[in-house]
Amino acid sequence: MARKFSSVRELAVQVAQDPALAQQIRENPAQGIAASAAPLPPLQTDVWIYRAVIIALSAVVLATVIGVIALAWTGKSDPPQTLTAIGSTAVGALAGLLAPYPNSRPADGSTAQT
Repeated sequence: MARKFSSVRELAVQVAQDPALAQQIRENPAQGIAASAAPLPPLQTDVWIYRAVIIALSAVVLATVIGVIALAWTGKSDPPQTLTAIGSTAVGALAGLLAPYPNSRPADGSTAQT
């Protein structure tokens, strides 16, 4: 089975070292490169993973809010620190997942043109 490459740089190095791979890409570039590409990991292709995490974290935040309200209703003045920590952590995790990803530099280190 042929080796799969996750970056163009790895593919270029291997093409320079492997004449058979270079010939395969010369004969049919689209098929040769597609056959050498590694499949994307599930985190990049399966949207249900993120949805499940968002739903679980939202449920934790909601349960924390309901718990704090219930404790206040019963007359307890301060909620336990553990409850506050769990709720705060879940809110922070949601913010981290839902915040837009900042633009990053290309892999070669050059600056991106905007």
